[in-house]
Amino acid sequence: MTPTDTSTDATPTDATRYYFISDLHIGGDEALQEMEFESELLAFLRDLAAREEDAELIVNGDLFGLWEFTELDGMEKFDALVELYPELFEQLRATGEHVPITIIPGNHDYELACYPEYVDRLAEYNVTLEQDVVITREVAGRTIWIEHGQQRDPNNASPDFGNPYANPPGYFVNQQVTSKAGKLSKRGKYNWLKDIQSVTPMTEIPSWVTSMYFYREMSPFLRYVALPFLLLFNISSIVFLLFVLSATGVWGAPYAAFSQLLASLNVVGAVIDLIIVVNIVVMLLLVVMAVPLYVLARDVRGTLARFGIVRSEEPETVADRYVDAARTVFANNPDVAVFVYGHTHRAAVTPVDDRAVVNTGTWLKRFQRRSVVLGLLPWVYYPSFKLNYVRIAEVDGDVAVDYEVIEKQQPHDLTWLERLLTLTPSPDDPIPARTVIDGWQQTETDPTESTPEASDPGRAD
Repeated sequence: MTPTDTSTDATPTDATRYYFISDLHIGGDEALQEMEFESELLAFLRDLAAREEDAELIVNGDLFGLWEFTELDGMEKFDALVELYPELFEQLRATGEHVPITIIPGNHDYELACYPEYVDRLAEYNVTLEQDVVITREVAGRTIWIEHGQQRDPNNASPDFGNPYANPPGYFVNQQVTSKAGKLSKRGKYNWLKDIQSVTPMTEIPSWVTSMYFYREMSPFLRYVALPFLLLFNISSIVFLLFVLSATGVWGAPYAAFSQLLASLNVVGAVIDLIIVVNIVVMLLLVVMAVPLYVLARDVRGTLARFGIVRSEEPETVADRYVDAARTVFANNPDVAVFVYGHTHRAAVTPVDDRAVVNTGTWLKRFQRRSVVLGLLPWVYYPSFKLNYVRIAEVDGDVAVDYEVIEKQQPHDLTWLERLLTLTPSPDDPIPARTVIDGWQQTETDPTESTPEASDPGRAD
């Protein structure tokens, strides 16, 4: 099922401005129960209640991590949430007395769409649950289109929205991977496996696991024995090329100079020479194996493409998918000024056809992949938080989209070796502090701190 691109009636509210957050993923098995942003969330809710505004808070999906509870069924999951986070639910009740709070289901809390009991139970805490794929609100005579976004993701779209037994492929992946990681995370030398839910896209998981194993779980003895070989791997490639040039009589001076340098280093030079020889042997073996494996992989992929199992062309980026969806919504609904979604964990405010496409981001930890400065070593994943919210209101008759970041201490999860081997990540692309519809006036100031962003546009999570 995909969202129907026709206008829907806005739920009547007295609000003149709307606050949006999404993708908090609260709850789950064992280590996934750790809410690293709890104090910031409580402060945000308290601050919202204290403001004298005609406002509404809308959580557009994945407030809870219901998929991540694998040993509970039905409303038992809600009971577990209330027991695990009593202060949060009491604050929801308190804030809801002053500011309407509305939530819609995402994919990770899809069960909110399946059981009417959730509507009544959440109402006890002054939270309104709308069991819809799309809801709308009005501001400045224009419409805000609001969805989580999972129904536009083939891996996470529910085939029969509202049916608790109609689960997409992402549900089963989550049950076997993310939830299992929550159960196993504390068994490691570091409590890191739980962060697998923050790795985007999912295809990045094998590389991330390799990195975590090498820098955290591998025996220190093995790591530091392998380190000189890995650090010198790229240099070994260059030395091998120089050797070939020298042996064939093309250009012998560079290799002769390098050999003299190693000889002058005595024992150290001999050790470096041994490491380089071993690396060259390994490279030759890899080349011999890589050629037939590459030919076989191409043939297998071609066969799968003929049967339509994989696509032969380059896939679209996740961001493009939602921009295209927004264009369709705008074309079918001229009154829609802002298309709001979450799901991909990548905060953004993007101008499209004189309207705005807003991604509400995530409050989970995020990762930016960095390569090492020397050698052939696993990627390093820099962690960060960017707790953000979006406010949409009328300003001088126009629709204004304000992007705000909540201050949070950044994690210090990297080992000294990871920091030593990599350069500091570049800052995020700035998101305008204010974007005004009908004129596209954007402020130059960016409220964000320079925190790292993942290099990939992100998986639909």
